[in-house]
Amino acid sequence: MRIYIKYMVSLRCKMMVQKEIEQLGLKNAVVNLGTVDIPAGITNEQLEVFRIKLAHLGLELLDDKKSILIEKIKNTITEMVHNAHEQPKENYSEYLSEKLGYDYTYLSNVFSEVNGYTIQHFIIINKIEKVKELLLYNELNLTEIAYKLNYSSVSHLSYQFKKITGLSPSFYKSLKQKRLKNLEDL
Repeated sequence: MRIYIKYMVSLRCKMMVQKEIEQLGLKNAVVNLGTVDIPAGITNEQLEVFRIKLAHLGLELLDDKKSILIEKIKNTITEMVHNAHEQPKENYSEYLSEKLGYDYTYLSNVFSEVNGYTIQHFIIINKIEKVKELLLYNELNLTEIAYKLNYSSVSHLSYQFKKITGLSPSFYKSLKQKRLKNLEDL
C-alpha cells in the first residue's frame, strides 16, 4: 500500500516520518520523497493514528487524487532541479508527462487550478533556489550555473533571479558572503 504525505523535501522530515512508522510497528515500510510504501497491510486504526501524529508534526496525509497528483508533480520537479546531477535534456513538460504518466496539459491545468500558479512558475522558483545554493557554495561561476540548470544564457538566469528575489545574482552572493564573514568574526 502506498500512502502519500505532504511534506517539505528534507532529510529531517523523512526521518520524522520514518520514526512515526516505526512507532506504529509497521515492518519493512520504505519512506521516500512524499510517499511511504507499506508492504504489509495497515489497519484503519493505524492509519488514523498515523494521520494524527503527522498532523502534530505539521505534516498532512493526502487521500484525494488531485492533492496526491499535485504532490507528485512538486516532488518530481524538486527532485529534478535539486537532486539530479544533470537536468533533463527534453523540455520539462515532456519530462513530467513521461515521469508521471499524464498529458502535460492535464497536469498543468490541475496544478494551476489547485495552487493558483503555474508549473512553470514552480520550476522557476525551484531553479532560483538551486542557483542560490550554488552561489553560496562558490564552486561554480554564473556561466557554469546557467549551463548546469539549462538556462539559455546568463542574462536569462539573471533576469529570472532578479524577478524572483529582487536582487541580482552577484549582489545576492556578496550579501551572503558579508553575512558569513560577520558570523566568522563573532
